[in-house]
Amino acid sequence: MSESMQRKLFGTDGIRGIAGEMPLDHATVFSAGLAIGHSVVRQGTGRVILGRDTRESSGWIAAMIAAGVREAGGSVESAGIVPTPAVAFLARTHGFDAGVVISASHNPWRDNGIKLFGGDGFKLPDSTELAIEDEILHHASNSVAPDPAKLPAVRDNAALQGDYIAFLLDAVPGLKLQGLSVIADCANGAAAPIAPKLFRTTGGDVTLLNVDPNGRNINDGCGALHPQWVADEVKRRGAAIGLTFDGDADRCMLADAKGNVVNGDAILLMAARDLQSRGLLTGDIVVATTMSNMGLEAALRRSGIRMLRAPVGDRYVLEVMQKNNAALGGEQSGHVLFPHLATTGDGLLTALVVLDLVARTGKSLDELIADLKVFPQVIVNVKVREKRPLESIPVVAERIRAADEELKDSGRVVIRYSGTEPLARVMIEAESEEAMNRHARSIADAIRAELGA
Repeated sequence: MSESMQRKLFGTDGIRGIAGEMPLDHATVFSAGLAIGHSVVRQGTGRVILGRDTRESSGWIAAMIAAGVREAGGSVESAGIVPTPAVAFLARTHGFDAGVVISASHNPWRDNGIKLFGGDGFKLPDSTELAIEDEILHHASNSVAPDPAKLPAVRDNAALQGDYIAFLLDAVPGLKLQGLSVIADCANGAAAPIAPKLFRTTGGDVTLLNVDPNGRNINDGCGALHPQWVADEVKRRGAAIGLTFDGDADRCMLADAKGNVVNGDAILLMAARDLQSRGLLTGDIVVATTMSNMGLEAALRRSGIRMLRAPVGDRYVLEVMQKNNAALGGEQSGHVLFPHLATTGDGLLTALVVLDLVARTGKSLDELIADLKVFPQVIVNVKVREKRPLESIPVVAERIRAADEELKDSGRVVIRYSGTEPLARVMIEAESEEAMNRHARSIADAIRAELGA
């Protein structure tokens, strides 16, 4: 059995759940602070940097984590409400032993999560997470958690936020958006306090939307899960480009002037060709995931660029990138990795890189990706009560085999469980839309009948 299957708390992107309920109940959150504190005290100076998003629950979870770290002998500083990648950057550049982010990314406001970074700015390896998980479970059954209402709020250091903004601007020296009209959707999340300060210096006509978080409106009908919203706004307002971030701003989706959504596959294509033209695309390799469209692979091939596929999850993309010394990788969902600039996906950084590319070339988004011919693709999410291996369920395995057989030369079948939600994801890609929908329905129905919640 693989390590990821043995996990009880950690998914592909930290610990996630409904705030106040297991695994984000008071005892488990405090125990997470204790385990993180013991880990950093053993390995270094014991310094931890905290960041959080705008959810109603983020404040008390941060206070509980801080209390646990301090009880274990560590020290805590808080950057306040900042994107997840800001914590990775600050951990690496300011001498912290670990970074902790309180966020559930694109999930609804009732959810929350705990994401961990090492002092090098990278997500922790599976083995370290599993050791921390074992300690959390031990403490949760043996420790008495403090009442979060009686804990002092974590004091935020605004200078740390400023350091992150300076880093973003340094990544695209001389960026000027004069003559460019941009609309940015901040999802009422972690980008909301950062984007106004960031874009103040870049010129251009930048309109920021969904920058009024109230604790419950994060991702609510906006953000990277609803990219068509900003695409419609771009078209309605006659803007040149739209940007949309998720709740913790570690990913970015785009919209062109015609109101079309431009996803992570298209961003990879633009960025790959730009890096290649400047001699920066090492090995002419790009790393995408099993979900990336076959059309991206074909477009990259026309430029002499090879596409490697990793399992879904930016940590797995990064693993394949490091193994192949790749300069670019990412996911269709808008997580894009530029290792020469940052250790993790950063939606604001991705937006700036794209804006810089548009400004330098004088080309519109649709011109830059004009030859990207996307194969029809459908994703059906099936809510499941358990995550049994799909190959062990005869009717499901048979329907997957039938789809593979029919589509072997003209499509792809990718069936997987979500790492962060109780969902099975059925993705079918095919030249024939009829075959695509037929097989997606057939496989989803079988999963629903056997495992449906």
